[in-house]
Amino acid sequence: MKLSEIYKIANDIAPKSLSDTYCATFGAYDNSGILVDVGEEITGALFTLDLTDASIQRARKVGANLIITHHPMIYGKIGKVCDEGAGTLGEKLVQCIRNGISVISMHLNLDTAPNGIDESLMQGICLAAETEGAGTSLTENVVCMSVFEGGAYGRAYDVPKTTLGALKANMEKVFSTQRVMVYGDEGKEIARVASFCGAGADEGAVAFAKRSGADVMVSSDFKHHILTMALESGVSVIVLTHYASEQYGFRKYYEKIRQQVEIPCVYHTDDILF
Repeated sequence: MKLSEIYKIANDIAPKSLSDTYCATFGAYDNSGILVDVGEEITGALFTLDLTDASIQRARKVGANLIITHHPMIYGKIGKVCDEGAGTLGEKLVQCIRNGISVISMHLNLDTAPNGIDESLMQGICLAAETEGAGTSLTENVVCMSVFEGGAYGRAYDVPKTTLGALKANMEKVFSTQRVMVYGDEGKEIARVASFCGAGADEGAVAFAKRSGADVMVSSDFKHHILTMALESGVSVIVLTHYASEQYGFRKYYEKIRQQVEIPCVYHTDDILF
């Protein structure tokens, strides 16, 4: 397949225009799309949340000459492209180009797309609440924080009633991670959650969670003052790793693309980041 053909499939699910619109509307920055094109026919694809040294080596091992990431391979200015050692951007660029590997990154567009990573986080949390609570998973009374044409980010919603401690324990199972921190009384009843995939926990997120009636907010990468603000507002906090909060939805993205392309696809997990 041609790179452009695969990109069209990926882009139809999570259009780059969503990233462009989000950035223009909310003053954000992103760098999604085709970031490396070595000009070769694509014979296999590897999906990974981040372009890590391990993911590049895995791609080489399985014969994949395309890597599709969530987090942009190239995010800021590149001053030079040099192989300066493992873990550096220059080394990764050199390795990809030297081995004929193209790279696509789908970031804010995939975060905000319908059934994208942020919405998938909500779905996973509802499933975790349902595992403990009575009834079926609820997605009623959903309110979105940042809404724009075609997409949204940050959600508050009802879940089957459970406790903070039980929700945390079941989230470990649903999101396949043991690195989940909880702040608040674990016996507290939880009926409404506000969640934000990735590093979405800021002052605006706390205010949104509070005015939306959330009992708990779920996100990653909390700064200390944001954590304090939430707790003093009466909103408990569950902290997932950034990786766990996003790979749940990214794997769904992989499944959708895998079913539409005519090349072998593999999913790579950096377990150390869970």
